[in-house]
Amino acid sequence: MKQTITVNYEGKPAYDILLEADFHKLSDTVAALTMANRRFMIITDSNVAEHYLEEVKRQLLPHAKCVEELIIPAGEASKNLDSVNLCYEKLIQCGFDRNDVLLALGGGVIGDLTGFVAATYLRGIRFIQVPTSLLAMVDSSIGGKTGVDYKAYKNMVGAFHQPKLVYMNLSTLLTLSEPEFYSGMGEIIKHGLIKDKAYYQWLKEHKDAICSRSYETLREMIYQSCLIKREVVERDLKEQGERALLNFGHTIGHSVEKLKDLSLLHGECVCIGMAAASYLSWKRGSISQEEYEDILFTIKQFHEPVRVSGLRAEDIYEVTKLDKKMDSDKIRFILLQTMGAAVIDPSVTKEEMLEAIHSILNEA
Repeated sequence: MKQTITVNYEGKPAYDILLEADFHKLSDTVAALTMANRRFMIITDSNVAEHYLEEVKRQLLPHAKCVEELIIPAGEASKNLDSVNLCYEKLIQCGFDRNDVLLALGGGVIGDLTGFVAATYLRGIRFIQVPTSLLAMVDSSIGGKTGVDYKAYKNMVGAFHQPKLVYMNLSTLLTLSEPEFYSGMGEIIKHGLIKDKAYYQWLKEHKDAICSRSYETLREMIYQSCLIKREVVERDLKEQGERALLNFGHTIGHSVEKLKDLSLLHGECVCIGMAAASYLSWKRGSISQEEYEDILFTIKQFHEPVRVSGLRAEDIYEVTKLDKKMDSDKIRFILLQTMGAAVIDPSVTKEEMLEAIHSILNEA
């Protein structure tokens, strides 16, 4: 099976996604990108550093002028402008110039943060994505969307900046906790629902192998999800149209994430949001009740929630109106047109939204 996917940008090859079993090819791959004798800054978090920082440094040292590191506290709470300032300060102190390289070693928080720093430091320097979580591998590391949160509003400050390489060491998935591993399944299930019904069916059929983290099954799953993500981002580089379909489940999911004060994982909130969007798709007649219930069952089969407690429907609705996906005061809601195909719909009413939100609340 192929282990390399090339992503094009404006019709030309921009970067490769490599699916590997370890870090052994990272050194030669970086050398081939004409990055020799440059300064490297590895940005990672306190959890990932313990497992992989020294190995990645060893891979870079033969070709680097120097390898610096910056470790930030793990968790979504670090994805903010304060962390960006720490990165800027470290880069300036170490004398990084426009020809040097950042490397994001970690999950989606580290990837988004590092990408945003790379996009804005000296008006843009090169960076490499080395995702270590399932969520980052199939979603945030691909497509060049970078950003940080602002006062718990998700990704409100950001930029588009393409990496020079995405290097996936799939063995890093074995060190993830169960909640972190299953958090990535929300985005994967989403890929099947919005783009490929056969892939969605494949996920259900391979549930046991996925949950046991069979290497070959995970590699096939990640490869197929990366193909779907590549197809979408190549056709819509800056989310002017089709790429918005990738936000299925995110409108309500982001509101839940904020109102729960980031106590739930991003993937968990996406699953809750997908449950609400699927409910509305059923109520509008796009999918059957059986298909709606199958979506809920499948999400729960991968140990993810479809309901949330302790929130009010009106509060969730009000936060959705502050989402960055708003367009002329209308929410660009993503609904299923059928199983395996989605559509952008700005016509969803407040009443429909509230009904969908009530469907995901554990109400007394």
